[in-house]
Amino acid sequence: MAERRFDLIVFDWDGTLMDSTATIVAAIQAACADLGLPVPDREQASHVIGLGLNDALHTAVPALDPADYPRMVERYRHHYFARDEALVLFDGARALIERLGGAGYGLAVATGKSRAGLDRAFAVSGLGALFHGSRTADETFSKPNPAMLLELIDEFAVAPERTLMIGDTTHDLLMAQNAGTPAVGVSYGAHPVDVLEALAPLGLVHSMTELDAWLTANA
Repeated sequence: MAERRFDLIVFDWDGTLMDSTATIVAAIQAACADLGLPVPDREQASHVIGLGLNDALHTAVPALDPADYPRMVERYRHHYFARDEALVLFDGARALIERLGGAGYGLAVATGKSRAGLDRAFAVSGLGALFHGSRTADETFSKPNPAMLLELIDEFAVAPERTLMIGDTTHDLLMAQNAGTPAVGVSYGAHPVDVLEALAPLGLVHSMTELDAWLTANA
């Protein structure tokens, strides 16, 4: 049996484990419409997925007055929460997490969600009990700052090179680079293949089935 390469596997949430990209984009666009602001197109709105909410809104809606951030956040959450209980995990995500946990890997989540948002997602999906740790954007610095990964590395007492980050955005891959950890990009989420490829991740997969196969062969 080949020697295990990684001790800790860290997953992004939205667009990596949960099929939520379209819902997030729609919520950003609807919140902008509510406030009479220019509505970003899908590419603009999906680019900010993975960032902390304030950073995401600043990037997606540059015309937003900082004084209006609380109102914008309220409208975004209104539209998102109206749909989030209908969100589903990508096919095969639950089985993958169960398999990795059963094989003895440390499992964690690093997400641009708030703690309340991730706890809600854990409850809705039923995956919360399968993860051993997590970090959210309101607990530390937003991606691509390496703080989430570095804090998890410290919590699990593992080496950066034995930690693998898996995510669907350049924010995830850049966070991993900044933390000195390998990363795998998934192309079925928010960011297109070419921008993920440009960051030269250790692996780039196009479905949950491919991710499972890559981890079986390489982790």
